[in-house]
Amino acid sequence: MILGPAVGPVEADDVADHYPWPERGPAEDRRPWVRAMMVSTLDGAAAGADGLSLSVSGTADRAVFTAVRRFADVVLVGGGTLAAEEYGPMRANPDDAARRAAQGQAPASRLAVVSGSLRLPLGEDGFLASDLPPLVYTTEQSPADARAALADRCELVVLPGERVDVAAVLADLAARGLWRVVCEGGPTLLRQVTAAGLLDEADLTFSPVLAGTSTTPTTEVLSDPARFALRHVLTEDGFLMGRYVREDLA
Repeated sequence: MILGPAVGPVEADDVADHYPWPERGPAEDRRPWVRAMMVSTLDGAAAGADGLSLSVSGTADRAVFTAVRRFADVVLVGGGTLAAEEYGPMRANPDDAARRAAQGQAPASRLAVVSGSLRLPLGEDGFLASDLPPLVYTTEQSPADARAALADRCELVVLPGERVDVAAVLADLAARGLWRVVCEGGPTLLRQVTAAGLLDEADLTFSPVLAGTSTTPTTEVLSDPARFALRHVLTEDGFLMGRYVREDLA
């Protein structure tokens, strides 16, 4: 069942309609809409004993995860999470072609990776095999040999400074017309987006398990946390899937 404005079962075919993207004006007026996908156990863990989020996820949660990705312009992820979660390629879904085309979108979501070290998996069947060349954001301080290994397999964006500026990343994505952004973590990237005041929506799943938090990375406390308004809750198999929108945008 669904608690909140939307009603009905959690079905894969219509979950995307419960996670709409906002309307936007002409391309030059589009600021990014950044939504984070997160899962948490009852005791606050973001991962299970294997250090992966999949081990504390479930069928309904994964249906939401897939649905939110379906009509995104770009999936934003940190290099550490991409490697640990073994991201595969981003592929176009023929069932979504007409709707994406009508919205002026490319056939598939584009993958954007943030990595200062560029220690990324380079397998032939991994993220580099996506239908659209992934964007990889790094800095001038990244290893030159790692940049050379990636240069002809993705679109490499080298930013100034010692640390990738997430605000610069999102500005670059928006300039490319990629304003529907799903941020999938990890915790450090998500904290940077939040600290910069750039997170618009948090799609948070509560998993009905107690897992312990030793595998969950810690981040610094934000001095001025933003408040979010609950828009709906989906529930199935004990999982609670909440959609939260920043209060000044709700």
